[in-house]
Amino acid sequence: MNNFDSRILSIEQAAGLFLNTSNKTQANSSVEGQISFQDILAEKSGEVRFSKHANQRLESRNIRLSDTQMDRLSHGISQARGKSINESLVMMDNLAFIVNIKNNTVVTALEQGEEGNVFTNIDGAVIV
Repeated sequence: MNNFDSRILSIEQAAGLFLNTSNKTQANSSVEGQISFQDILAEKSGEVRFSKHANQRLESRNIRLSDTQMDRLSHGISQARGKSINESLVMMDNLAFIVNIKNNTVVTALEQGEEGNVFTNIDGAVIV
């Protein structure tokens, strides 16, 4: 009676089917080098996200990013991705952002003139 396949797929199986990834690489997103569904969604949408820590930093410093600045930040992240950077320093105006490129997530944010402007665990920098 049914003309469709009645199998029920897990999210991992569906992701493997539609994104041409193996079920094995999607099965456990906590293993290093593997991509979670949230990571895939963020990358496909291109949406820049801010970690809790980054949001706290921006709020405590009363920093509000304009739409233009958000576009520039997104462009900087795209440039870093194009150069296969994983953790990037993105500098814009008088602000510096540490960004996890794979997750499109700003990890922390600083303003020019703050104490302790030493950046570690980055493998590239982009100035926009």
